[in-house]
Amino acid sequence: MVAIEGIFFNYPVSYLSCFQSSFLVSLSLNQFLSFYWPRSQLPISHIRSLMADLRFSFAETFLCSAFAACFAEFCTIPLDTAKVRLQLQKKAVGDEVNFPKYSGLLGTLATIAREERLSALWKGIVAGLHRQCIYGGLRIGLYEPVKTLLVGADYVGDIPLYQKIIAALLTGAIAITVANPTDLVKVRLQAERKLPAGIARRYYGTLDAYRTIVREEGLAALWTGLGPNIARNAIVNAAELASYDQVKQTILKIPGFSDNILTHLLAGLGAGFFAVCIGSPIDVVKSRMMGDTAYKNTLDCFSRTLKNEGFLAFYKGFVPNFSRLASWNVVMFLTLEQAKKAFRGEIYYD
Repeated sequence: MVAIEGIFFNYPVSYLSCFQSSFLVSLSLNQFLSFYWPRSQLPISHIRSLMADLRFSFAETFLCSAFAACFAEFCTIPLDTAKVRLQLQKKAVGDEVNFPKYSGLLGTLATIAREERLSALWKGIVAGLHRQCIYGGLRIGLYEPVKTLLVGADYVGDIPLYQKIIAALLTGAIAITVANPTDLVKVRLQAERKLPAGIARRYYGTLDAYRTIVREEGLAALWTGLGPNIARNAIVNAAELASYDQVKQTILKIPGFSDNILTHLLAGLGAGFFAVCIGSPIDVVKSRMMGDTAYKNTLDCFSRTLKNEGFLAFYKGFVPNFSRLASWNVVMFLTLEQAKKAFRGEIYYD
């Protein structure tokens, strides 16, 4: 027994790292340990030490993150569609009498479903999945490597909050720069309403939207709204990842709490709340620039919205935005944590 323990726990780290790239090997190791050591006699401290060496590679984290983000997107996109419609709805100017078509989260959802069928709530889902696969995978996959780069590989102890925020700002900006075309197409499709008979639709699907935008507006048009989108996603990413990281770290220090589903749920709610409070004004500007080509640039959109509709216009769709981000973060982080466990195969028992 001592010999077996020596083989597995005193081997060079370079040899142990080969287990990292294979889910099957992790399962095999799990079975081996379970066979030779009953759970009651399993040396937990040694196995936790081994698990510390089996760190996720960027590719593994990217795959888990992309899957979790896509699943959360599919579950919550109706709330996002309602949010976009409310954000694009403009206030009447001058003597114009214009009663708002959409009112409140549930009212907007009901109106869209009644006038355009229930499936309209999932408009832009294909582009949304494109976006989450690229953006979600990159922003989360890069977060840990960038944090390590900022503090150094030899850093010991809790990483300061400001370092987490900087890392999340950087990864959010990089990820959305790559994924902006998918975000643009998603917003354009979500913004489309049911048209009267005889009037042709602007886009006939996700791929057609990409082609039409490039053909009519040029390739650079796919990066329309990139400025506010970088600002919005960098800030929201910082609010989500840094707050989730920090809230989870704080909760785990409270007696009685462990790294389980309840902790992930509470941390996900905290991440969603901080994200919507900080990112809502930029999100409104981003949605308007992507959904309406009448604005010259980010400053023009911001100033015209402020002048015509007042400051509260930047918090249009706040309730559906919070409902969306809070539920999205809860679903995404819960799925991510479970996907990572399933991917590596848990080889220790609590």
